[in-house]
Amino acid sequence: MFQRSMEAPELPVEIITYIFSFLHVSDRKEASLVCRSWYEASQDYQFQKNVTFKLPACSSSLEVIRGLGKRSRCGLVISHLDGSSLSRALLMEVAMHLGPSLETLSLPGSSITESSLLDLLPHLTGLRKLDLRGLDSLFMSGAFLSREEHRHQVRKALEGLEELNLSDLRYLSDLSFNRLTGCTPRLRRLALSGCHIAFEFDPYRGCPVGPDSSALLSLRNLRRLLQQQASTVRALDLSRTSITPESLRTVAQVPGLALEELCLRGCKELSDHAVEVLCRHQPAIRSLDLSSCTELTSRAVQAVTSGLKGLQVLSLSRDWRVTDKGLAELMKLPSLQRLDLSECLHVSGAEMIKGLSSPPPRAQLESLSLRSCTYIRDIAIFSLSQLLGLSLRVLDLTSCVYLTDLSVRSIATYMPGLLVLRLGWCKEITDWGLLGMVEPTKECEPSTEKPPSLPFQEKPRLVTDEDLGAFREQMGASLLAIRGIQELDLSACSKITDSSITQVVRFPDLQRLSLSMLPEISDESLASVAFYCRSLTSLALNHCPQISDQGIARAAPLLPRLQHLQLACCDAVTDRSLSVLAKHCKRLQTLDISMCKDITITKVDFLQSQLPYLENVQCRFVGGADLTITL
Repeated sequence: MFQRSMEAPELPVEIITYIFSFLHVSDRKEASLVCRSWYEASQDYQFQKNVTFKLPACSSSLEVIRGLGKRSRCGLVISHLDGSSLSRALLMEVAMHLGPSLETLSLPGSSITESSLLDLLPHLTGLRKLDLRGLDSLFMSGAFLSREEHRHQVRKALEGLEELNLSDLRYLSDLSFNRLTGCTPRLRRLALSGCHIAFEFDPYRGCPVGPDSSALLSLRNLRRLLQQQASTVRALDLSRTSITPESLRTVAQVPGLALEELCLRGCKELSDHAVEVLCRHQPAIRSLDLSSCTELTSRAVQAVTSGLKGLQVLSLSRDWRVTDKGLAELMKLPSLQRLDLSECLHVSGAEMIKGLSSPPPRAQLESLSLRSCTYIRDIAIFSLSQLLGLSLRVLDLTSCVYLTDLSVRSIATYMPGLLVLRLGWCKEITDWGLLGMVEPTKECEPSTEKPPSLPFQEKPRLVTDEDLGAFREQMGASLLAIRGIQELDLSACSKITDSSITQVVRFPDLQRLSLSMLPEISDESLASVAFYCRSLTSLALNHCPQISDQGIARAAPLLPRLQHLQLACCDAVTDRSLSVLAKHCKRLQTLDISMCKDITITKVDFLQSQLPYLENVQCRFVGGADLTITL
């Protein structure tokens, strides 16, 4: 009696739901497993928006699909469907149990028949996004939707479709394109990335291409669709097509078309003049991807700056001819939030700093990628850290090989709000930088006859216990200051050791961590990371020779959320580690144990039998075999 009176009253589901609203998705998922009332709270509608479930084409997915029928809205990704009876049964279950509640459907890696899809689509009256990327089996015959009764049924179901992805279709013809898009009158987003689009005049063949080609989608037909749906189409993806400057001008000048997003990644024939015409005729663009357009120069950047005043997202990755010129004016666009300059080899950051130092208005960047910009130096990062410290959330400095500890201390001091920090292959970064300390000056050593070593070969003075004591008294400028970080990449920073990893990699919200190619870290670092970073879902430890079974045994029980683990070339990892992973890491989806010489294929098979979510095991040269096992 007394014991019952002391029990805490059960909270109403509404109160639990309110508490859950403050949790990260992964934390909420863990909490939902505690009891039924917490599970019911986690299923509240506010947490179920835009939820997508990924399923393989297997018999166990049948029951999952039936269970999803209880949801009011959801999305579905079913991979590797084919013409088998099981695949047809899966699609029938989707039609029967999900039907109008299904909002998005994607079928990657599939080769389904036309009849299977036509039996499904009429039931999906609530569909908003359809992804048919790479489904050549549907379009190879050219007879897809050739019958009027089929088009009528599909048109009735897909009249509310907003997003259509037809990327990487080798056999998409004008006829098939017209039939399908004729059933989707309100498209907002259209993706044709990697498709073979025939232009009005092919300068390489020296002949015109007809408007109703039976083999290829023509530019004339694409323009016709854009004219018909100009009032609704807002996003277009023409990446990896051979679109010419003249063709881009044709698209940009479609009457009434007001694009907000345009992706032209890998369109290698585009010129600066084409970008100028684009910006003049489509000034409403907010997101523009010009990455890997290798003919573009800084003139294109100037055109973007002058013509797209509302630009929020810009990618110039791998545009090798782009220099600092024009970046100062770009930094004055107040709406710019994300900028990708990765592999722009001539960018030093000087003009960016100049633009950000000017009087307002100026950009408030949330994401900046300078990956492989080898002209970037510490002085640039020191200035950018102060200028962008309040707004920046994602910073990618991978392979900025001349950065040193000064950059790390600057980032930790001025950017405490970072969520993603990538410093991979910055080989001059040491423990001192992560600890936020200045390495004491080395005493002069007598000269020797030996040739000087390369900078990457020099090892810093080791951190002592006295140094760590000083660190604990002034930890504000160490990496610990970035308390909310969710992704950290320190791969190939080969001067980093246990001394800093065990002291500063203590982030409760950290989800993705890469410590690959750090030869000096040991099981102590792995155990410390597991103890302090229990939200980890992805951990990379490739080429860490001191990581052993002992470290895996200490870490695995503390990492129940782990989904992706990379242990390639960890020679001290054996079959014992796989037994530990099978016991404690039940959510593991991908595992890389390539070239781990003491792991056997028999143990790999055992691991697969124990882990229900395991999809892919990279086990090259394990037990003498060269295998990649995909379930």
